[in-house]
Amino acid sequence: IIANSDNVKSRIQKYLGRDSVVIHPPCDLENFKWLGQRDYYLSTGRLTPLKRVEIIVDAFLRMPKKRLVITSDGPEYERLKKRCEGKNNIEFTGSVSEQELKKLIGNAIATLYIPIDEDFGMSPVESMSAGKPVLGVAEGGLLETVIHGETGLLVRKNPTREDIIAAVNDMSEARAKSMRMACEARAKKFSKEVFLENMKKIIN
Repeated sequence: IIANSDNVKSRIQKYLGRDSVVIHPPCDLENFKWLGQRDYYLSTGRLTPLKRVEIIVDAFLRMPKKRLVITSDGPEYERLKKRCEGKNNIEFTGSVSEQELKKLIGNAIATLYIPIDEDFGMSPVESMSAGKPVLGVAEGGLLETVIHGETGLLVRKNPTREDIIAAVNDMSEARAKSMRMACEARAKKFSKEVFLENMKKIIN
């Protein structure tokens, strides 16, 4: 049995009583590159309760001088967008093309991703591949990808809007830029080449 993260490995053991081998899924590093740094933070989580984007929205509603771009869709799209009517610092793009997503990630200050007990989470790896630190949550697969203080900041489990506000304020443009090299290096550990090498070892 191959699990895509230690988090899933522990679930397999807990619920099935079976051991498994962890091979992290591959990220297409060539497609997510540093393009610059504009004046916005980016949320990429789908607009569902499990992704907790509403907490991010709550935080930025209290930080009118900080700009947030939410590039995703989902059942909470209309409700969350309505909450932000008249707020110039929060933008909803809805679903975008893969090319547009690469541009949004490549030009952000940092990305925000705080899902509940994520299996693995490709979004943080894509962010780091583009040299962008991740403001994430210390649970699930993010514990295996994001290094707190080096490639992003991990807030506590069950985060509040105050936790997000503090993380955003700590992740200044200068601090985010200083993490670029560490982020890019970390992302390489989740490359297609590493994935194929690990898969070949299992097959052989």
